Amino acid sequence: QVQLVESGGGLVQAGDSLRLSCAASGRTFSSYAMGWFRQAPGKEREFVAAISWTGGSTTYADSVKGRFTITRNNAKNTVYLQMNSLKPEDTAVYYCAADFRGSAWSISLRYDYWGQGTQVTVSS
Repeated sequence: QVQLVESGGGLVQAGDSLRLSCAASGRTFSSYAMGWFRQAPGKEREFVAAISWTGGSTTYADSVKGRFTITRNNAKNTVYLQMNSLKPEDTAVYYCAADFRGSAWSISLRYDYWGQGTQVTVSS
């Protein structure tokens, strides 16, 4: 069982940066693939980025490639999403998710555990 808590969201202007964090409980964090997803009002949840449990593989949605970076710190049981050059269309609730011994999945159904989300709002 893994519990996930996101933080770092907020209101920023277009072009600004934010770093989201997702802290995980449990001693086996290093065995989990981690993903970030987002959901804007009136839209389906969509994939943003993921990192495999080994940390050796990452995947990004085309819409964020080159602007967002996912990293993990196993010593701190935390995964990060560095978001640069933010755009109004990045506005959404951002969720982190975990999958035991998983790869850098882009499909939400692959993930077994989810956080409650953190709001990111980008004004133009």
